[in-house]
Amino acid sequence: MPIYLFDVRNGVPVRDKTGLQFMNDLDAIAHSKSIAARFRSDIRLSNQALFVVVLNEDGEEIHREQVFPLPR
Repeated sequence: MPIYLFDVRNGVPVRDKTGLQFMNDLDAIAHSKSIAARFRSDIRLSNQALFVVVLNEDGEEIHREQVFPLPR
């Protein structure tokens, strides 16, 4: 099974160094949505432009899940 990395970015990326195995891109993207939902529950983070970025094993970005809307 392929390994996917889930970086958190708000200007400076926080790198996922281990990753997780998923059957396919769609399963990895679904996982990024659940990570974003957990961040949304932390009100202390609500003023930040956070993203969960999914990278495949080749290091290519396959999805970017926005946690909060961009500040105006």
